[in-house]
Amino acid sequence: MTPYHGASDAAESGAAAPAEPLPDPTDFAARAEWGRAARRRSPRADHAGWAPAADRPDPVALLEEQAANRVAELIPIRHARMMASPFSFYRGAAVIMAADLAATADSGITVQICGDAHLLNFGVFGTPERTLGFDINDFDETLPGPWEWDLKRLAASFEIACRHRGFEATERHAITVAAVRGYRERMKRAAASRVLEAWYDRLDADAIAAWVRSERRAGHADKQQVERTESSFAKARTRDSMRAFSKLVRLVDGELRITADPPLIVPIDDLRPLGRTREEDEQAMRHLLHTYQTTLPVARHPLREFTYVHMARKVVGVGSVGTRAWIVLLQGRDRDDPLLLQAKEAQESVLARYLAPSEYAEHGERVVRGQRMMQAASDIFLGWQRVPGHDGVERDFYLRQLHDWKGALDVGEMVPVGARLYAQVCGETLARAHARSGDRVAIAGYLGESDRFDEAVADFAVAYADQNERDYRAFVAAVESGRLLAEPEG
Repeated sequence: MTPYHGASDAAESGAAAPAEPLPDPTDFAARAEWGRAARRRSPRADHAGWAPAADRPDPVALLEEQAANRVAELIPIRHARMMASPFSFYRGAAVIMAADLAATADSGITVQICGDAHLLNFGVFGTPERTLGFDINDFDETLPGPWEWDLKRLAASFEIACRHRGFEATERHAITVAAVRGYRERMKRAAASRVLEAWYDRLDADAIAAWVRSERRAGHADKQQVERTESSFAKARTRDSMRAFSKLVRLVDGELRITADPPLIVPIDDLRPLGRTREEDEQAMRHLLHTYQTTLPVARHPLREFTYVHMARKVVGVGSVGTRAWIVLLQGRDRDDPLLLQAKEAQESVLARYLAPSEYAEHGERVVRGQRMMQAASDIFLGWQRVPGHDGVERDFYLRQLHDWKGALDVGEMVPVGARLYAQVCGETLARAHARSGDRVAIAGYLGESDRFDEAVADFAVAYADQNERDYRAFVAAVESGRLLAEPEG
């Protein structure tokens, strides 16, 4: 396949043209040409910069609207976590950026998007093959949509996090460009690959460690970065379900029970309404686990050998605080054979009002189907369920293992050379995910060979980081005025 060298700036400055019909998926040359033609409809330079529209929604009002469907007593904790820094605010502000992205240029090429692809929603975890894989790990907002939205949220997250760390402007630019360039170059490779090679392409910890060592030999990384990388992967392998079990579960009167740590962890016994018995909860959970099993990827699943023991509500993340999330303790052969699942509420995606409706009636299924499509390998316990709560309201959930060799970047320890390497890995990983669900050949055709798109998105990231800081100040002012409540969990 002959690489295409990007059109000149003059060729990209023409008036937008209507989208042409999608080509036959077996016509690879036509798909590449369709992507190149998309530049006339949406020039790559149009992705640069950011300026709020005159009728831009009030960011604080969007957060208030989002809080209406969450657990009211937990919302002050969410606000307190978002107040920590502009980057923490950005993590919880996906609803704000969704409205902003809907007004930006896109190529007209749709993929399954994460919807919240900031840098901390990537990380390592155990695969079913028991390797340590690296991938996107949060899909609460997933929907089919413009691939550029994910990439812009990722790039802006690096700009904002690097400002938080005090990096120089030139360092931040190099890091942000590395994320976008990693995406473009990996998409180009996917477009030129054999079909199944593109589908099965994945990245694991051993490959990342080997690449960082090669970067050191080439003079692009130092010994400390190699050591930090290898140490982080070693720590991730210790963060498994048994470690979580030892921290969260105690033996009480001869029974395994999740330990209370209110308001962050509240056992179901302390949330059960008057008149509701423990036996009724256990019967309901047995039914839930039976029906949840039908959504798992194999019929004879190991879940069938586990029984329900206990559960507790748990506060998770930043943006997710206030949604209903539960730890579910199960037991296999005996007390020394535990399993901890997380059941997390799936609400409507923040992207839903700007994109076509999901084809799935349940938001839990929307999340799981999107995750299975985007991830190279997904947790074997990943499934969904619609559940009536104690208040009689039916809500959607998705379930997965609580911890399985989980590891993520520590932004507080991030240094420029490590951030640049990490940004490239995240960009490449996002490209792999998009290549599975969208037209990788058309996207590669749109991106081209030059760095024109890379620089445009890096420019967007700087301008949007400025907007995020303005929104953060407005958010803090709303808390200080009493419009919003914020209460640290400690």
